[in-house]
Amino acid sequence: MKQSIPDIVKSLTSISLSDMEDVALMKRTDTKFVIHENQLISVLNAVKNAYHVLEIDGKRIMRYSSLYFDTANKKFYNDHHNGKVNRTKIRMRKYVDSDICFLEIKQKDGKGSTTKTRISIDDFEQDLSENSIGFINETTNSDFNLEPIIWNNFKRITLVNKVAKERLTIDLNLVFNKSGSFKSYNNLVIIEVKQERFSRSSPVVQQLKLKQINPYSISKYCIGMLSLYNDLKYNRFKKKLIRINKITA
Repeated sequence: MKQSIPDIVKSLTSISLSDMEDVALMKRTDTKFVIHENQLISVLNAVKNAYHVLEIDGKRIMRYSSLYFDTANKKFYNDHHNGKVNRTKIRMRKYVDSDICFLEIKQKDGKGSTTKTRISIDDFEQDLSENSIGFINETTNSDFNLEPIIWNNFKRITLVNKVAKERLTIDLNLVFNKSGSFKSYNNLVIIEVKQERFSRSSPVVQQLKLKQINPYSISKYCIGMLSLYNDLKYNRFKKKLIRINKITA
């Protein structure tokens, strides 16, 4: 019988959210990989003894929903496209199964590190509250005139290394939405390895290397923007789009 991703995930030992505190890694190095969903089964089978899987209320494959914000001239997107090393990303993210929502700010520096800062909010705010605006201004030292720009929904598996300070997220079933227009990437899997500093001794990194899958810089936000906005610069992302379309074909 052919294994399924839920079957393999079910076979892993579990870890609770409170037990993950030691690997929160709010300041970290993120390394991404992209594969076809069919490849994920063999990767999971190869590393399943090295990782715990996050389980919340009996669920191991969680639903996530995000609302990204940007300026009217798409500053955050353009900063990424233009290769600016110090850049910002602002979003609201809801952990759908837990009904928990955060306003999150991710700031990347020129050394490759990412710092994530967040506050809890009651629910999505398409019109930013005074409290949210204050948090954004204080964290970024800037006064952006932000507007909601794109929605993103996906499912996530979170694995935690049993011996090293490392966790990884596996995102599947990506769907982007803007004003009723949708784009889905059902076969695309984005694996993101989160560490204090990049280590090739990571079990998942080693397995991906064996399959000749190398780190691949990609932004869900930028891919979603390119999928639903027609007036954006994209020459720096053209090869990424070609690869993603090839994977998901």
